[in-house]
Amino acid sequence: MPEATDPPQHPHLATLRRLEQSSGKLAAAAIARMDEQLPWYRAMPPENRSWIGLVAQAGIAAFTEWFRHPETPQAISTDVFGTAPRELTRAITLRQTVEMVRTTIEVVEAAIDEVAAPGDEAVLREALLVYAREIAFATAQVYAQAAEARGAWDARLESLVVNAVLSGEADEGAVSRAAALGWNSPEHVAVVLGTAPDGDNELTVEAIRRASRHAKLQVLTGVLGSRLVVIAGGCDDPLKAAKSLIGPFAAGPVVAGPVVGDLLAAPRSAQAAMAGLKACAAWPDAPRPVLADDLLPERAMAGDPVARQLLVEEIYRPLEEAGSALLETLSVYLEQASSLEGAARMLFVHPNTVRYRLRRVTDVTGWSPSDVRSAFTLRIALILGRLADSGGQP
Repeated sequence: MPEATDPPQHPHLATLRRLEQSSGKLAAAAIARMDEQLPWYRAMPPENRSWIGLVAQAGIAAFTEWFRHPETPQAISTDVFGTAPRELTRAITLRQTVEMVRTTIEVVEAAIDEVAAPGDEAVLREALLVYAREIAFATAQVYAQAAEARGAWDARLESLVVNAVLSGEADEGAVSRAAALGWNSPEHVAVVLGTAPDGDNELTVEAIRRASRHAKLQVLTGVLGSRLVVIAGGCDDPLKAAKSLIGPFAAGPVVAGPVVGDLLAAPRSAQAAMAGLKACAAWPDAPRPVLADDLLPERAMAGDPVARQLLVEEIYRPLEEAGSALLETLSVYLEQASSLEGAARMLFVHPNTVRYRLRRVTDVTGWSPSDVRSAFTLRIALILGRLADSGGQP
């Protein structure tokens, strides 16, 4: 029988043993240097400092094992960072982690002459250099994985918030989710709707974010089916906000709902924008983007009860309260194809009187009878107001 042979010894056994014996001392020295040089480390709660200490110890132990078997691939990220909870990546930033790793490596490097056996200093220094490269890659991998997981979770949260606003179910829970995403409750909120482009939805969402940063807007956004939804905060002009965000939308109408006070009221803006998007087909020449309130007549004809109510309450009722002369003059003017002279003859008044009353109509309603589009809106408002007065459905 062949004689049993002893396993081959490590070529740098003396250095390996001295490294194993010094690991605790090196870890303590690394922690002491962090406490001395890194203000953020001193400011951390004791629990987090203890986890960082374990990471430093695990890093030195992993280097020892790596030095023992340099030819064997080592799962450095698991060996080192697996000792700490996943929450640690939220407690310390990537920059802080790099500083922690650099400090630990510097402590080990400074002790090489003491730890290495005579003649092994260069070997140990070269091994530490290679290991430092590997630990740098492992650090980047850990934070990249954490960022991907956090990004996926944030995307799900954002989708829940956007869906709640669109379905009219926004509540305090949605506000809390939005706050977790960095939404700091801006005073002015408006919802912008349009068609989502083909392709990667994540790229579309990121394009909206870039546009919002440029416009200094806060946004919550998502692609729901074929629709691209943007909840924009921080601008009291919804048309201006929509114009600054319109780039990523696909061809077709883009509708901005009215400004509301906060996220809890955002469903009202979303409902107006959805109704406007549905009614846009009736106004092929509508500007892009367009305000939902500029589509009130089309929305009313498409069956939107909110639009019908707004036309009656914001146009017909104020004219009614201003006196019967304004309602009568507007009605006759519209029936006479917007002719001042024709309306004057029908009313038995001077054309200047008609002109004065029409200016009053504009002052009261904000819509000018001499503008074709405004005249159409005023006509629909008169029809709906008369239906409401007669007891019919407006």
